[in-house]
Amino acid sequence: MMKLLLIFLASLCAGHAGKPDCSEELFAFPVSSNDSFVKPLPLEKQPLTAATVCMRYLSSLTRAQSLFSLATPAHSNAFLLYKPSVGVYRLHINGESLEVSGLPDKTNEWNSVCWTWKSKGGLNTVWVNEKRSGRKILGANASITGDPIIILGQDQDNYGGGFDKAESFVGDMIDVHMWNRVIPPCEIRLFMIGCTFTPGNVLNWKHLFSLIAGSVYKEQSDFVKNGWC
Repeated sequence: MMKLLLIFLASLCAGHAGKPDCSEELFAFPVSSNDSFVKPLPLEKQPLTAATVCMRYLSSLTRAQSLFSLATPAHSNAFLLYKPSVGVYRLHINGESLEVSGLPDKTNEWNSVCWTWKSKGGLNTVWVNEKRSGRKILGANASITGDPIIILGQDQDNYGGGFDKAESFVGDMIDVHMWNRVIPPCEIRLFMIGCTFTPGNVLNWKHLFSLIAGSVYKEQSDFVKNGWC
């Protein structure tokens, strides 16, 4: 019975598979600063009542750092994925926050992270390196509205700015995707283990039109070279 269940789950995940969508380039953030960031342009600007963000990053930092910041005119922390310390992630939706701890991220290694949120019920889940957190409630019945500004590598303390060097990301970042829905666990698993998944419809890494500022560099990705894809 267990063998049949595993076969069924494998076939179910295979049914969700899309085309390979990893890039051979990454963004390198080599230094702490208050002026180094990437500003991707969203493909969709509709109000959000659900969202998924996935990314991969490599960093040696153990201090706090910002991974993904979406601000609106009404809320500088409209949708923020913040990392206070190793194994801890802080989620912000429209200015409210909660922390998720005990997750298996690592320093000086690639980490694959996904965060899902749905306004109806307010359930949030964080996945790190194929392990997921318990479900937490944040942003119940919320709606993220207004023209969004998305920043990678800095925390927006005001709309489009207010960066703090002590919260800046230092390391490498790749495969940043965002969806305006909660993607199913099979899609998250496909992202975690490789490159064959359906790309984001709000942010799509292979079609990421972005402004790069400060000491941020586009470099060849060793994530792909090391045989992940």
